[in-house]
Amino acid sequence: MTGGLIIHEDDDLLVVNKPANWNTHAPTPWSGEGIYEWLRQREPRWAQLAIIHRLDKETSGVMVFTKTKAAAKSLTEQFTEREVQKRYVLLTDKAVREARYQARSHMTKVGSDFVSRPLTASGELAETFFVRGETKDGKTQVIAEPKTGRTHQIRLHAQDLGFQILGDIRYGGSPHSRLCLHAAEIEFEHPTTGKAVKYSAPMDFISDASLALRSAVIDPAQTDSFRIVHGAADGQPGWYVEKLGDYLLSQSSAPLTGAQYEHLSELVKTFASKSAYHKVLNRHVRQSSVETAGPQLVFGQEVKEEFTIRENGVRYQMSFQEGYSVGLFLDQRDNRRRLLTNYIGPDFMVREGGLQGAEVLNTFAYTCGFSAAAGAAGARATSLDLSKKYLEWGRRNFTANGLDPAAHDFIFGEVFDWLKRLGKKQRQFDVVILDPPTFSQSKQSGVFRVERDYGRLVGDALKVLKNGGTLLASTNAAGLEPEAFVAIVKTAIATGGRKVERERFIPQPPDFPVTREEPGYLKTLWVKVT
Repeated sequence: MTGGLIIHEDDDLLVVNKPANWNTHAPTPWSGEGIYEWLRQREPRWAQLAIIHRLDKETSGVMVFTKTKAAAKSLTEQFTEREVQKRYVLLTDKAVREARYQARSHMTKVGSDFVSRPLTASGELAETFFVRGETKDGKTQVIAEPKTGRTHQIRLHAQDLGFQILGDIRYGGSPHSRLCLHAAEIEFEHPTTGKAVKYSAPMDFISDASLALRSAVIDPAQTDSFRIVHGAADGQPGWYVEKLGDYLLSQSSAPLTGAQYEHLSELVKTFASKSAYHKVLNRHVRQSSVETAGPQLVFGQEVKEEFTIRENGVRYQMSFQEGYSVGLFLDQRDNRRRLLTNYIGPDFMVREGGLQGAEVLNTFAYTCGFSAAAGAAGARATSLDLSKKYLEWGRRNFTANGLDPAAHDFIFGEVFDWLKRLGKKQRQFDVVILDPPTFSQSKQSGVFRVERDYGRLVGDALKVLKNGGTLLASTNAAGLEPEAFVAIVKTAIATGGRKVERERFIPQPPDFPVTREEPGYLKTLWVKVT
């Protein structure tokens, strides 16, 4: 399920090599800490993970989670007694004049900032030992061994000593593609065996941090399609690049710049891609022809036929010849996986007993990506969309996975109208999927806007959702805050006379990282409704 993330796993511990800039979270009460929540929602065997120590989101390296209460108690005691040995490596372009340093100060938080103060001032004691390493090309490696565990301790002590960490702009470091601080090694007593154990993660400050993040979370044996460049979160404001099997798709609001052209050329080489296309993002796409709206060839040979990509082991048909849409929204990959595995998070299954024989309704189905995943899990899918072309595309996705489309329903029509029809026919579904476009228009229902009409959509969907069924409510409306979206869904459920038995808020997947410069847009709430 993961790429190069896991270092070690046993009955008591999960040790990971956290990539730099793991910031997959949304600023909401439901998001938790990015990597912790992502792991817990990934595998049933990781449901009881506990965080024992933390790394800044910009810092890479070894992180240890416990899987049992006994292990958590043991390691918590070892950290409290300062029996755990941690070793970090940092890179600086400042002068490191001494071979060894000892930094001791009091640390405190002032507003949203952390501050290092003299020992005579108030605060919590922080102590770090530093050892100078080799210098190469004007940059010096420094080994840091913190004896306490204060937030931003190493970063602040490096600032105090005058060798600010490369990439640590917050504390006076020179600009760089990443914060060059890595948790290289951790050593402690194993909570069960009592033996000394040491876990380490190789340091790499040179390779592209954004590609390292993707390689950590994507299993190439199962998935060959993901986002490579996500705008400002990857240092490329307004530019987005996706790997789609053997091909690359670049997207921005304008033609490629010279720098983007060169970067795309390098990505083609890195991924040994056969072709690369570029699509100009256009808000007025309906006024464009298929030829002008679709992706345009940049490198390689033209791809005239449909091609197949692989996501979580499921195959999907894609095309660069069908206009603006190419066939699948990759930001929903983890939600489709939840259908496949029947696992949303700790104590939350999509359907008790599994999806075999379940009835799944996929509204606004597009090319039926969710439907194909549900079918692969053994469910009977009903796909509802206002486009016959996309429903036919969906049938091809079923065929690509050895699934008989005739065993599933494909309904051409307007969603609100058909929800009423299905309700009158007393059709009931175990799972209902709501992932509408932010804006749409139909003859029957007129204009649909997520901010205004999502609650009404949920209300109509409840009429066909079984008691104890699961609702997947999702939107990519960037202007709708997560808290407001959750409130809309839960209010509609209460207004419909139903109750929320269980809920799980899901942010964007890690290859769509969230930063202040690139805010999150995708919001998903899985709800068990009684």
